Amino acid sequence: MPDLSFEQRFGFLQGKIICGVDEVGRGPLAGPVVAAAAVLPSDLPPEISSRIQDSKKMSLRQREEIQPLLLECGVRVSVAEASVEEIDEINILQASLLAMRRAVEGLGLAVDMALIDGNRCPKLSCPATPIVKGDDKCLSIAAASIVAKVTRDRMMIRLADDHPGYGWERNMGYGTAEHLDALRRIGVTKWHRVSFAPVREIELLTA
Repeated sequence: MPDLSFEQRFGFLQGKIICGVDEVGRGPLAGPVVAAAAVLPSDLPPEISSRIQDSKKMSLRQREEIQPLLLECGVRVSVAEASVEEIDEINILQASLLAMRRAVEGLGLAVDMALIDGNRCPKLSCPATPIVKGDDKCLSIAAASIVAKVTRDRMMIRLADDHPGYGWERNMGYGTAEHLDALRRIGVTKWHRVSFAPVREIELLTA
């Protein structure tokens, strides 16, 4: 379970502003990549902190239940994205780092340390530390992962209403059999990442 060990290492208990940063949506064939930055309050109730974990280990219902509670308890959150166009232009890794940078900048705070999920840090105006599997170790990164996941899932569900048949309300844009079959039958939308091989190959076949 994630805890506050990393935050405390960088002065969380002494009043330093520590933010956790995570992204969601590197792997899908469609939709933007979404990042969130989260700053936890020092008085976060234990009954809330005990429910925060890596968003991938939580059910949709658990994530939807805890997300508003985080905001009610004073967690400062910023959410940002990198568009499909940006993903295709600069590649998914750079787009993920760009979304992370935008999320940190969106906090509007003088951050003392940004804890970044993964092994790479975006270019920030504050110090940053990468933490591999940080969403499973670090409480603020786990909180950010929940907010990013809830935000992106809701986005893909809304997009599914405008683009039925791909199953985005279920697969969130990932390359499931249902999604790939729909790509072959219906074709590529403006929300698909044409730089990703499965989409590019189908686009070439149907061009």
